[in-house]
Amino acid sequence: MLSDTIFSIQNDTDFEKAALRVFNHQYINNNFYQRFCNLLGVTKASVKSSKDIPYLPIEFFKQEKIVSTPYSIDKIFTSSGTTGTITSKHYVKDLTIYEKSFRKGFEYFYGDITDYVVLALLPSYLERDGSSLVYMAEKLIKDSNHPESGFYLYDIEKLVETLQKGSLKDKKILLLGVSFALLDLSENHDIQLNDKTIIMETGGMKGRRKEMIREELHEILKNGFGVTQIHSEYGMTELLSQAYSKGNGVFYCPPWMKISIRNPEDPLTSLSYNKTGGVNIIDLANINSCSFIAAQDLGKIHKNGSFEILGRFDHSDIRGCNLMAL
Repeated sequence: MLSDTIFSIQNDTDFEKAALRVFNHQYINNNFYQRFCNLLGVTKASVKSSKDIPYLPIEFFKQEKIVSTPYSIDKIFTSSGTTGTITSKHYVKDLTIYEKSFRKGFEYFYGDITDYVVLALLPSYLERDGSSLVYMAEKLIKDSNHPESGFYLYDIEKLVETLQKGSLKDKKILLLGVSFALLDLSENHDIQLNDKTIIMETGGMKGRRKEMIREELHEILKNGFGVTQIHSEYGMTELLSQAYSKGNGVFYCPPWMKISIRNPEDPLTSLSYNKTGGVNIIDLANINSCSFIAAQDLGKIHKNGSFEILGRFDHSDIRGCNLMAL
């Protein structure tokens, strides 16, 4: 199976071969993506390397059913949004691929999930249906097989008590939280932890608090919790894989995911290292939707393959989409 090939990638050569196989599959089976490629003058025959593959603007997940399979859909993941806005929809044909991706991705960076107590503080996500982040957290909580693992939506006092439990001092703790909820927790409670506790923010103020730059957010959280680093998870509704940062906002991808940077003035060309531009993502776990996505984020990559997220495009809803109006 193609998914087995993807999750056994060991090096750049393996990645390149798998990326070309996935592109061929999606060009043939995803009518919308094929039309997009054709409008750019790109055909299956003209793609000789992954650098030739077009990236589909992520905005189309709001407008179209992006699928590369005729089969039934297991789950529809939806993005968060304010009232009246159109949300993205990711039609997932096979949830086992998503589960394999986030389990193997977590293990790749952090080791065995059973070594952790998983505490999830995700109020804005739990208050709606269709969150891929909640789905992932729910499975990791179950996989941890620890009685203290769980979602802490409104019972903040119980969360504080769990974080400070003496019986957990020899156990690794993962506190996975949306940014505004972690800020509220750190400011309203005197919780001094150590670096056996991983504070991992998933981003987003969701309109609850003013936006702030990453450095400011992390400095407040480090001081509030008494830890030396704040970890981060980079994922989105339209992806089935996640990149992780263990500090300083520098992210790394699992072997089946890669980031490149496009020129904001010429989105069909790539920028070199340490140049700021639009984030392009290859997520090979997206076998049954689209693996080649032009995101709305601004970022830069480093020579070792790590990357940083620096913000978002202004008016990103309209960028990159005029081609398909032809």
